[in-house]
Amino acid sequence: MEHIALAAKFLAAGLCAFSMKAAAEGVSKIWITLIETVGRNPTVKKDVNAFGLIGFAATEAIALYALVIALIMLFVG
Repeated sequence: MEHIALAAKFLAAGLCAFSMKAAAEGVSKIWITLIETVGRNPTVKKDVNAFGLIGFAATEAIALYALVIALIMLFVG
C-alpha cells in the first residue's frame, strides 16, 4: 500500500510539470509577440514592453506556484 501512495506522489508532481511546461510556452509566446510587434512598429516599444513584462511576470508566477505545489507534495506528508 505504501508503494501506491509513493507512486501517486510522483504522478501528481509529474502533472505539475505539465503546468510548468504550459507556462514556459506562454512566456515564449509573449516574447515572440513582443518582438513581432516592436519589429512592425518601433514607436510603441515603451507601451508594449510594459505590458510584455507584466504578462511575463504573471505567466512565470504560474510556473513558480506549480513548482511549489510539486515540492510540497513530494516532501510534506
